[in-house]
Amino acid sequence: MTVTTSRIDLLLSAARARLERLTPQQAADEVRSAGAVLVDIRPAAQRAAEGEVEGALVVERNVLEWRFDPTSDAALPMADDDLRVLVLCQEGYTSSLAAAALLDVGVRRATDVEGGFAAWRAAGLPTTT
Repeated sequence: MTVTTSRIDLLLSAARARLERLTPQQAADEVRSAGAVLVDIRPAAQRAAEGEVEGALVVERNVLEWRFDPTSDAALPMADDDLRVLVLCQEGYTSSLAAAALLDVGVRRATDVEGGFAAWRAAGLPTTT
């Protein structure tokens, strides 16, 4: 039997090859000391069920590119091509695809957090319920 890699696994691998992914602790350090913006892209229901990261900016996945593309009419005031954006999802899969999409719209310093919110919480970093 031939085992093939799914197309989504190939897409995820390609996205991650473009990123310098951070551990939760590295992400927390960058937020604290370097002014990085931690962006939680999880849907409201998931945040309500699992908790949130203290101080994270909530921008749901379906509008992420519009909010961080400084040329978009829907851009956040902080949007800038050089902004350090650290994307966080529940387990670190969707965030990789989202961070790669931010690279595609010109946010050069975007990346994601390995293991997502689950790893953040497991590392004992600040969360709310």
